[in-house]
Amino acid sequence: MQKMVEAFDINDLANDVYEHNFGHRPFQGNIQTLTAADLDRYKVNVWLLSPPCQPYTRQGLQKQSADARAFSFLQILEIIPQLMLPPSMLFVENVVGFETSDTHQKMIQILKENQFVTQEFILSPLQFGVPYSRPRYFCLAKRKPLSFCNPEFNGQLLYVPKPLFGENDNEMLQTCLPIESFLEFVNSKGKNGTFSDEEDSLNKYLVPSNLIERWGSAMDIVYPDSKRCCCFTKSYYRYVKGTGSLLATIMPITRDKTTLEELCLRYFTPREVSNLHSFPKEFEFPEHVTLRQRYALLGNSLSVAVVAPLLHYLFSESS
Repeated sequence: MQKMVEAFDINDLANDVYEHNFGHRPFQGNIQTLTAADLDRYKVNVWLLSPPCQPYTRQGLQKQSADARAFSFLQILEIIPQLMLPPSMLFVENVVGFETSDTHQKMIQILKENQFVTQEFILSPLQFGVPYSRPRYFCLAKRKPLSFCNPEFNGQLLYVPKPLFGENDNEMLQTCLPIESFLEFVNSKGKNGTFSDEEDSLNKYLVPSNLIERWGSAMDIVYPDSKRCCCFTKSYYRYVKGTGSLLATIMPITRDKTTLEELCLRYFTPREVSNLHSFPKEFEFPEHVTLRQRYALLGNSLSVAVVAPLLHYLFSESS
């Protein structure tokens, strides 16, 4: 059984949410200030790392390791040979594109020099039965003499989760559930243009008609019976273009002959976005976190449906 010893995040709001749900406030500060002695004092054997993705995104400048936001990640890796108690396992997550960066090359080099074997993946929740397209890069690393249950995949970048499930691969990879399975409310909008009293709070999630007129052709629209929606970014609810899918609250008889206005489009609620990230039902935001802040935090989140089996595989011992 693994026990979380410490969490690190520089974002004040993210730490508020973490503390609200787990009863412990993460270390708040730049991890570049941590020394080998600091890390040794934690006496941990697993590092879970999710460094800033901006240096590697397609929309960014793609400065990679030259981006100041990449420095802390490389520095903490370079500390490993200085440690009296180096980690036995590492888990690294980032955006697709990280795997072709010079930061990735440096990471692999440092891990090899410190006797780690790696298995890398690019996986999406769609491959785990969740109708959410969010491909991400993952690196699992174990320090010798530890080894993976499926060592034949060492040093490889895989696009399927087969090593995670072994012979039960086909049984585990179920068909995606429909989006309605992840919604707070699935009833259609009423004829009067508003939701029922029970769903009245959803009115604030309706997409304004002026945005539909301007950006309608660029919107990704899904229905309750859809089995795929786009990745939600931190700009969701602030913008409608390229930030995530919008939900049609009315199911038209003929979809290709229905206007966008007739679909009564709305944003997914923060709870629904959390559900699509496979967060537990108990997860909640502190009351002081605003709606836009909730979307921004969720836009930087990981999919539990993907990460959980990856960690289970990482922690499993080879027979």
